Amino acid sequence: MTTRAETPGLPRETFTAWASGALPRLGDDWSAEVISGGLSNLTYRVRGRQDTVIVRRPPLGKLLPSAHDMTREHRVMAALGPTDVPVPRVLALCDDPDVVGAPFYAMAEVDGVVYREPDQTAELSPAQRRALAEELVDVLARIHEVDLDATGLRDFGRPDGYVERQLRRWTAQWEASRTRDVKGMPELLDALGRQRPADGETTLVHGDFRLDNTLVSQPGGIPVVAAVVDWELSTLGDPLADLAMWLTYWSGPGEDGSAVPVAPGLTAQEGFPAGDEIAQRYAARTGRDLAHLAFYRAFTDWRLAVILEGVHARYLAGKSVGEGYDRVGPAVPLLVERALARLSG
Repeated sequence: MTTRAETPGLPRETFTAWASGALPRLGDDWSAEVISGGLSNLTYRVRGRQDTVIVRRPPLGKLLPSAHDMTREHRVMAALGPTDVPVPRVLALCDDPDVVGAPFYAMAEVDGVVYREPDQTAELSPAQRRALAEELVDVLARIHEVDLDATGLRDFGRPDGYVERQLRRWTAQWEASRTRDVKGMPELLDALGRQRPADGETTLVHGDFRLDNTLVSQPGGIPVVAAVVDWELSTLGDPLADLAMWLTYWSGPGEDGSAVPVAPGLTAQEGFPAGDEIAQRYAARTGRDLAHLAFYRAFTDWRLAVILEGVHARYLAGKSVGEGYDRVGPAVPLLVERALARLSG
């Protein structure tokens, strides 16, 4: 048998022992590669003797409380399997931290493309880009239409106080992970607290919905979302916050996306609609009022700034696996500035 090199975060001896029972088709001569893209949890493609699976685990190093909960991510994907929300088929969950250092799970590989780079979306025609954007709107609407009782997700989060809880949680995360003082952050926290709207509708929310958190296939040349992945921030909450989070990452042609270091320029080509058009299409598809969307866009800019500060802290500590982490730190003050501008009108 060939001696395989160790993969950071996936120790060979203990993972092989666990997989012999949970994923026996892998065998003991498996190889693993880190799938590029995410700046938080680690995702591996593990190729074995008779099967290939995808494994998700938290990042290396010290973790913040309540962050990177693999058991919740596994639960929501298992619950959505029978619904019209496309997700990968989950295969096994390991909640024993002694196996790889933290809980993790395995899922089936999905046949589809993850669009992460502008040169990938440049290969699509303008009509295909528009069709893809419209497909994403529909998939997000389907997430927000999930029957919580039928899926067993009624207790997946509290039914009220979503924004208040999010402000409290992510303020605590900021204090736990901050590496510096960021201009405007105290004023932004104060403004978010003062301008917080009353509780809105409660649905399942993905928490990090965006193009590069999907796998896309093209049956007949028409882009279709084959799976939505990266459910680590999912909970019950206000669907407008989910829409706003997607728009935080989105930059259509002529829109400035320089504040976000994730997949920059991915949707800047002809055919992709502007963010405002996406919002209006979502409103038409769901019948929801967008009156508080400006607040939610500021709120999600702020939340992303907090998340990226945590990623930046792990990068400074040398606990990052993969590329792109050097772009994260400079984005934090830009997002804070953008959020303040949204709240001031």
